[in-house]
Amino acid sequence: MDNISYIGIGSNQGDPLTNCTVAIEHICASGHSRLLDQSSFYHTEPWGYRDQDDFINLVIKIETSLSPLDLLSFLQGVERKLAKKQDIPWGPRTIDLDILFYNNDILESSQLTIPHSFVCQRGFVLHPLEEIAPHLTHPVYNQTISQLLDSLDDDNQVIKLPKERT
Repeated sequence: MDNISYIGIGSNQGDPLTNCTVAIEHICASGHSRLLDQSSFYHTEPWGYRDQDDFINLVIKIETSLSPLDLLSFLQGVERKLAKKQDIPWGPRTIDLDILFYNNDILESSQLTIPHSFVCQRGFVLHPLEEIAPHLTHPVYNQTISQLLDSLDDDNQVIKLPKERT
């Protein structure tokens, strides 16, 4: 296992904190991925489609033996296990698992884009990512996560939850 990936996790249906926690447990129980770090949980306003409940978001850093496409397939399987339903793009969902970064790779295919296309535009991704990887450099924009957050043009509220709530 020598590939490092950052995974964005979000939920706004059912019990979002539990949904996110269970998703992490599934990822860690897989045998091919190991949790290296985890941000705090964040209470965030919806991005894109605004007419929905607020989200719980966080970012994890994992070490994995899976290739990017195999990791995507695995994460989609976790989403299915947790009954992901999403009828509207960027709409309400039980769980959402996104590969944000994979090593320092740049990949663009019909199935997967790495780094994730919207990393630089989403406060709900950049805030938790900065917490665990402020010096991680975006391989396309050649800026650190802290620099990207400083130039963020997203007025959605992102509130770090106290540790005792997690």
